[in-house]
Amino acid sequence: MRQDRRPYWVKKNYLRFRAWYTQHFLKPACDYLGDYPTFMKPWYISISGPNIEIGACATIIGEPDNRVKIGVWGADEKSGRIKIGDYVLISPGTRISAAHEIIIGDSVMMANGVYITDSDWHDLYDRSRRSESLTPVHIANNVWLGDRCTILKGVSIGENSVVAACAVVTKDVPENVIVAGNPAVVVKTLDPNIEMKTRADYFAKPEQLATFFDGVDKMVLQENGFLNWLRTLIKPSRLD
Repeated sequence: MRQDRRPYWVKKNYLRFRAWYTQHFLKPACDYLGDYPTFMKPWYISISGPNIEIGACATIIGEPDNRVKIGVWGADEKSGRIKIGDYVLISPGTRISAAHEIIIGDSVMMANGVYITDSDWHDLYDRSRRSESLTPVHIANNVWLGDRCTILKGVSIGENSVVAACAVVTKDVPENVIVAGNPAVVVKTLDPNIEMKTRADYFAKPEQLATFFDGVDKMVLQENGFLNWLRTLIKPSRLD
């Protein structure tokens, strides 16, 4: 369907249910979940394990064929840690899997299918056991991770850097660069003198932003009728 035919009140109640689901099922799965989360289709988002923190104004998008999975599987039931900063964007299909520690800064953007892990999960020569070496992953503020890129164990990525689509990051990435390839290498340097606009800027006043989008919904959906919306569910046309 190309147009949103829902009446305003139907969409408003859907958003209320989505927020309730997030607070009822996903917030208790976190040690901390900041204010103003936007979890789209939260029933397709999985959060499991101890010591998981997600900051304020997080946007996480689940899809039925591309679930978001954030999980800690430490050496015991209390070890391992994932800390995600404020204003992050996590797109469908993203997996963040920690055995030891994954720290993700503010305003980090993750495109579809990103995979971040701090472990190989199996020893090379005894594959029934996990490597005991500590190889944390640290991703600094305002990093952009492209479609289906992979961030492997022991890696640090510097502030503002970009990881290109399908890149495999096996070693540290400095700040203000673009890396691409497998293994990823620097292909461009960003100008640090050009001011960066970040998601922190966008969410500087989250209450006002929510009021703005509610006003847009009222304006766009106010003419939609309930019976016509039901008709589109039963018999949609090419005009819908």
